[in-house]
Amino acid sequence: QVQLVESGGGLVQAGGSLRLACAASGRTFSTRVMGWFRQVPGKEREFVASLRWSGPTKFVYYADSVKGRFTISKDSAKITVYLQMNSLKPEDTAVYYCVADDRNRSGPDEYAYWGQGTQVTVSS
Repeated sequence: QVQLVESGGGLVQAGGSLRLACAASGRTFSTRVMGWFRQVPGKEREFVASLRWSGPTKFVYYADSVKGRFTISKDSAKITVYLQMNSLKPEDTAVYYCVADDRNRSGPDEYAYWGQGTQVTVSS
């Protein structure tokens, strides 16, 4: 079992920045990919970004809606991923969920493990 805990959500003004973090714990030795989804109440979940690693090599994938604005990264010493969000827009408002899997997932795929979510609100 893998547990994921997100942090860093909050309220920011449009054009501002925010950095989310996701710390993985439990049986994490086989984790090969982590990423982020977001969801607005009443709407389907939306893929945001993923990062898959194989040794020192990393593979990243972004949704078109966040390319050039969001950056996903990983702490090399810990199984922790970050989502740096710049130039935030009101439409970025959502609950952001961290995801992880032991398989070679990438992009808008199914993931085995989900965090509890953290609220991001962007005011206009």
